[in-house]
Amino acid sequence: MAISSNWHVKIAIILVIVLQNSRTIHCRHHHDHDDERNKGIRLNNGLLSNMSRIEFSEEQFMKWVNFVGNLNHSMFKAAKNKLFASYTLHVDKNPALGDFTSIQEAIDSLPSINLVRVIIKVHAGLYTEKVSIPPLKSYITIEGEGADKTIVQYGDTAKTLGPNGRPLGTYGSATFAVNSPYFIARNITFKNTTPVPAPGAIGSQAVALRISADTAAFFGCSFLGAQDTLYDHIGRHYYKDCYIEGSVDFIFGNALSLFEGCEVHAIALNMGALTAQGRSSMLEDTGFSFVNCRVTGSGALYLGRAWGPFSRVVFAYTYMDNIIIPKGWYNWGDPNREMTVFYGQYKCTGAGASFAGRVSWSRELTDDEAKPFLSLSFIDGTEWINL
Repeated sequence: MAISSNWHVKIAIILVIVLQNSRTIHCRHHHDHDDERNKGIRLNNGLLSNMSRIEFSEEQFMKWVNFVGNLNHSMFKAAKNKLFASYTLHVDKNPALGDFTSIQEAIDSLPSINLVRVIIKVHAGLYTEKVSIPPLKSYITIEGEGADKTIVQYGDTAKTLGPNGRPLGTYGSATFAVNSPYFIARNITFKNTTPVPAPGAIGSQAVALRISADTAAFFGCSFLGAQDTLYDHIGRHYYKDCYIEGSVDFIFGNALSLFEGCEVHAIALNMGALTAQGRSSMLEDTGFSFVNCRVTGSGALYLGRAWGPFSRVVFAYTYMDNIIIPKGWYNWGDPNREMTVFYGQYKCTGAGASFAGRVSWSRELTDDEAKPFLSLSFIDGTEWINL
């Protein structure tokens, strides 16, 4: 990982914020036994502040928002994409019409270390195969003829036995796995054919696509599955005009991702959850932002569950159907996470968007609070995305 010249400055800023917060927490705990009628916060100088706890919280939160808004995601190295194709390969079920009859064959034909943009055009058809792109085969574009016409599917689950006789696990269940940076997909469907599991079923996680690398973009793609459909594992990702379908935690992982103009469709039998974002530390620069999206479907749906103790998800300008559980969010059975997660809404619409019944530890964002989450800058997209 490259270290930017201002890395030490940013680390210093983070440490200052951490130290400021720790001083505040220490002070607050020290005075936990103060008269409960005293609603102010005792500061280090022993004086009582006039501001209420809510006002103090808002002030601290805005300091954090401003910090994030000015941070150029220094946890990631600078992105240097290659957008112009050096050559194109064709995949077709009919060997007379393409260079290869499977997607994996086309990927296997590339050099072990790929340093040029390669477009793999996948002709219309149903491709029943597992696909894996190795870490050093970068700059691959998979281009279908339409998400309703070009489909790659498989049916593994977490409990499916692998070649070594052991269960694949959620990670290994993916129909399509991307492990290399600068991946692009257009107009194709990634599907896991496993049906919706019964409530409480064990080992039913079934991933349609797993993206475990930085700087990946998806345009006009569909992701179809049930539990754990889209494993948005690690890295910066962009989803534009995509369709994502599932039942429980069907967008999950610890990536930094922007979903723009997407439809997120629940097929839960009873109760489900849309997201399970896995941010595990305040220093991790990850989270999901949904902008101008639609949430539709069946069942009763949480907007998210706090898979990570610092989970971060924002919905902005998004239509929500009446399937959303009024509370909106679930703490994963750990009340401590209510103090560290960041869940927000901003100018959302629809019967399920009402903030009135939301849990007290989620936020209805102001203009300033929402701003860092609304554009490509959230994922440093202007460096590596060509719209």
